[in-house]
Amino acid sequence: MKLRVILEPSDEGGYTVYVPSLPGCISEGENIDEALANIQEAIELYLEPVENEFSAQEGIIVRELVL
Repeated sequence: MKLRVILEPSDEGGYTVYVPSLPGCISEGENIDEALANIQEAIELYLEPVENEFSAQEGIIVRELVL
């Protein structure tokens, strides 16, 4: 999966980075490499399955899609 990320210089130094296609998925880092590593971790957590939240409800079917 390819996602576009936006890096913006932060007023305090370093960079703020976010993913326009994943609302609320944002991170930061002291430099570009750190910001990219941090947003990759944030994306993985953002997209982490939440199967346990739904599997206890009767009639709910959970499936995974590979993009």
